[in-house]
Amino acid sequence: MTLIKEDKLSAELQMNAVQLKVGNMKVMSEYYQKALGLELQDENAGGTRLGRGARTLVNLTPSPGLQQPARGEAGLFHTALLFDTKADLAATVLSAAQFDQSRFVGSSDHLVSEAFYFTDPEGNGIELYWDRPRESWSWTNGEVAMDTTYLDPNVFLNEQAIAGQRSAEAEIGHVHLQVGDVDTARSFYVNTLGFDETTALGDQALFVSAGGYHHHMAMNVWNSRGAGPRKDTLGLGEVLINVPTADEVGKLAQRLDFAKVANHHTGAELRFMDPWNNQLRVAVS
Repeated sequence: MTLIKEDKLSAELQMNAVQLKVGNMKVMSEYYQKALGLELQDENAGGTRLGRGARTLVNLTPSPGLQQPARGEAGLFHTALLFDTKADLAATVLSAAQFDQSRFVGSSDHLVSEAFYFTDPEGNGIELYWDRPRESWSWTNGEVAMDTTYLDPNVFLNEQAIAGQRSAEAEIGHVHLQVGDVDTARSFYVNTLGFDETTALGDQALFVSAGGYHHHMAMNVWNSRGAGPRKDTLGLGEVLINVPTADEVGKLAQRLDFAKVANHHTGAELRFMDPWNNQLRVAVS
């Protein structure tokens, strides 16, 4: 199936705040503020909004009684926070590494970016990364060259002047999901939603974007091959995606209707689930 331009998601698409369903609000709020340097933007009985500057990055929603998801279930693989400079990134990596309840998972050079991986106190994956300039990315037949090579965290930190950089701006660069199979993910995220496929790792992982980014979303089966629809558990609550106009939202609603994907369309926003019950919301910026 080849999508025409009108069936594609806007090149101006941006990822927005990720909602997490949380068991221990105190511990999780403290982690995202003290380890990752997010600022408290709003706090009430319905939850806590955290971000940097005017940008909300994470919404924590109290969800007492829910269980932790099993390792092999579909859901969140990681939320990726993107920093403008290597120094900005290094400051948050150092802060996260020094926080008692933060678990460092690893670090990698992906050719297009340099990335550091952590896990929060309730097991949600986090990527902290910086992009190399777009003109340095290598594309062949519509696919971007990405790799996973070792990045020494101590060398990286020692190369950066990080004093005073911890409060720098950041944004949600991409969201990476665990799914049951790559072919179904491609059919939904590329053929129905209108993302461009930017690269794939056989039947292991798929990377998609809009507007020539290396990836706004990714899906893998590394822990979850064969997973069915998610149960209601702690972890991922919602992925928010912004597009520039209500017309873009309406066109996506039509594509979902055509594909017989249940959705709730209010005009300015659209709510629906992927084949694994991962909740997505597309809204006007």
